[in-house]
Amino acid sequence: MGGGIALLLAENGVHVSLSDPSEETMDGIMQKAKKAGYNGLVEKYKDHKSLCRSLSKPRLLVFSLPHGNVGDKVLEGLMPYLDRGDIVLDCGNEHFTNTERRQEHCKGTGVRYIGSGVSGGYQAARAGPSICPGGDESALKDVMPLLEKIAAKDEDGNPCVGVIGRGGAGHYVKMVHNGIEHGMMSAICEAWGIMRKMGMGYEDVGKVLQKWNDSGELKGTFLISIGADLSHKRYPGTDGSTKGQPLVISEVLDKVVQDVTGEEGTGIWSNTEAIERHVPAITLNAAHAFRLASAYRGDRIKANELTRGGFAPQELEIDNKNAFIEKLRRATYLACLASYIQGMQVIARADQEHEWHINYANIWKIWRGGCIIQADYISDKILKPILLKPSLSPADMHLLFHQHVAEEVLKSYPSLRRIVSKAVETDQVAPTLSASLEYFKMVTGTDLPTSFYEAELDYFGAHMFDKKGEEDTDGPTEGRHHFEWKPVQTQRQVYGASSKV
Repeated sequence: MGGGIALLLAENGVHVSLSDPSEETMDGIMQKAKKAGYNGLVEKYKDHKSLCRSLSKPRLLVFSLPHGNVGDKVLEGLMPYLDRGDIVLDCGNEHFTNTERRQEHCKGTGVRYIGSGVSGGYQAARAGPSICPGGDESALKDVMPLLEKIAAKDEDGNPCVGVIGRGGAGHYVKMVHNGIEHGMMSAICEAWGIMRKMGMGYEDVGKVLQKWNDSGELKGTFLISIGADLSHKRYPGTDGSTKGQPLVISEVLDKVVQDVTGEEGTGIWSNTEAIERHVPAITLNAAHAFRLASAYRGDRIKANELTRGGFAPQELEIDNKNAFIEKLRRATYLACLASYIQGMQVIARADQEHEWHINYANIWKIWRGGCIIQADYISDKILKPILLKPSLSPADMHLLFHQHVAEEVLKSYPSLRRIVSKAVETDQVAPTLSASLEYFKMVTGTDLPTSFYEAELDYFGAHMFDKKGEEDTDGPTEGRHHFEWKPVQTQRQVYGASSKV
């Protein structure tokens, strides 16, 4: 990502000073710059002092670092050579609390610190990513012209960047973006698995995904489009031809490890935040659990052996394949929509608590292009009418509270139910699709079986309960009633007089 951004800046005429522990990495970037004709625009520096001296004032330092204490160490090393007014633009996937701690640390020095999420992957970093900055207002004002120049552009030519809000808001929104991304990717791979069990070849599935991306509710969805593309990729032969070569995807192992290896923390954090913000984000939760199960392949092999082959998905015999695939399309869309609904609710809850004053119209702008969760239909038909309203309340951020969103759910819910039903019947692996079905049942239900849950809590813990038909019971407040379901007994009454200490 860092190398791609460096070259992108050079392409736009910016002089770039590189600093990295690996001289080989820096040399590789400089070779690419030379090959692209950016002569003299990219130089390398081996220490912080010479790096800072090479920059014009006020300095702009762009971080592309692993999350955690690496950023603290780099900032600590730079601080002796920085002056009041200099800007640190942290473009890593950093935890928002680390961002805010560094912002607070820099306040007394006059150094201005921006936490900026960057989305689109390493290819977008080179071509123009979606950029999600938040932090010091004066610093944001100074860097926005540059960010608008290098950012991805939507179909109307508008830059996919905008000031998100105060403090760690930029990194927070990017974190939730990644949580939504995981929900969408999980739903799409489950749909892919179902189509494979229908007897469809890799390239046949790719053609279906291309059709989904061309029109309908999944139109312009980045993850669908790249799924269509990778479904046709073959290894090149010695003569450069791909004829007769195996499809690359046919050799990919079923193992996602990024959450475990430490490469990516955003999926973990977005789920933790959902729980701490009291948001029922079970689509995102299930997607993350799926990735974790995938990572520990050795555990799966052992469990598979002990259960005599596990519960392998059966081959699907479908009479009307076209009709079933259409239902699968709608089900996949609804799981993607559920991911957006849950993610936006997490952002809104955090915004209320931290008072970041998030600009929701800019979230729409940033997610329009260049990012992994780009989904044109959801952007235009779902988000735009809500996020571009002149005045927004926290309740507006619960997307299901809007009639046009509710109609979308009603339209595709029967398809989701049918797909999940068939998946359960034939042991297809569909945790995110299933969780999305349960999510919509749960958050729209007014007669949940939690009445029994609440009664049991009161039975053993005197946790109190509300009664049906009473007023002022809509909010998450403690109940006003307790029933003595069973008289309290002494230890002697329970265990007899002979009980010993």
